[in-house]
Amino acid sequence: MKELKCTTANCEHNKCERCYANTIEITEKGVCKTKAKRDGGALSQLFENYEAGANFELDEVDTEVNCNADCIYNNNSECSREHLLVEDGFIRTKCASRVKDDYPRNDE
Repeated sequence: MKELKCTTANCEHNKCERCYANTIEITEKGVCKTKAKRDGGALSQLFENYEAGANFELDEVDTEVNCNADCIYNNNSECSREHLLVEDGFIRTKCASRVKDDYPRNDE
């Protein structure tokens, strides 16, 4: 997936609000399990964004999204959405693009 936007304030894979992990994993509750805290914390994140900002290409990154969430974009444990937003929640970093699948399925 290209253009995976991540606004987390403290993740080793986040550069200028783009995820540089090759693969991310979203749990059944929509939590990003791939988040890895930076050694320098949120302040280190600010410096990384500043340094990377001048030479940054939005379409460079192609991230595989493995998803176990109850979501209309979950297609056989892979996200089928064109663009995705991952952001900090109150307690955890979550997929903000998740849309719960509240409709009954044919196999139920």
